[in-house]
Amino acid sequence: MLDHEVVARQRVEILPGPAQERMRQDLSLEWKGEANAKPAALSAADFYKRTDNNDKLFVRAREATDQKRYDDAIVALRELVTSDPHDFQAWAELGTVYLFKQNYDESDNAYVKSITERPGFFLGQMNLGRLRILRKNYESAIEPLTAAVTINPKSADANYYLGEAYLQIKKGSKAVVYLEEAMKIDPVGKAEGHLRLATLYNAVGMKDKAALQYEEFLKVKPNYPDRKKLEEYISANKKP
Repeated sequence: MLDHEVVARQRVEILPGPAQERMRQDLSLEWKGEANAKPAALSAADFYKRTDNNDKLFVRAREATDQKRYDDAIVALRELVTSDPHDFQAWAELGTVYLFKQNYDESDNAYVKSITERPGFFLGQMNLGRLRILRKNYESAIEPLTAAVTINPKSADANYYLGEAYLQIKKGSKAVVYLEEAMKIDPVGKAEGHLRLATLYNAVGMKDKAALQYEEFLKVKPNYPDRKKLEEYISANKKP
């Protein structure tokens, strides 16, 4: 959750949300799902068999979360993971509920439990990485996001946020690789990557490359509010 909006939920792809976190140089990092993301069945690798009682607890927790009765959801999920500490999905769901409560330490702990039990669980790795970006723990976000990209190389979200994490710790060459891949996968949804790369290139004096990134961004987002400012930068810095 970011500013009381959903970042992600269990058993589906990352849910979109309108909230933004302001980033350096007045650029915004939008926490949105991939353009083509849709609810999907769990993969065979993510299937987890529960007892009847634990399954009822899990359903009860999800219903409580949907109704924003987060304390009730936590009680049910805590009972579930006490009964079965290997339930990686329940741990991840618990991490998300704690995120809604803005209890970030407990959220982080629950996501870590999830990926400890199932390191190949994409959503667990992804949500942990995004939580750490939210908390500006960029260095520690890299490991789970790298795992998420390894599990699902075609996730625009995973590539984008891994690129952002590298950008924030000033490892620009690595940031470029993942931001460009994210934009290749989802040109419209991850168009802000062009702004992030333009910021990087401008900071190191490569203004001609920054101008090209702004130009590519405006092709995708022609109605950008500050279009005039970007066009002025392009005009002043693009090589003939």
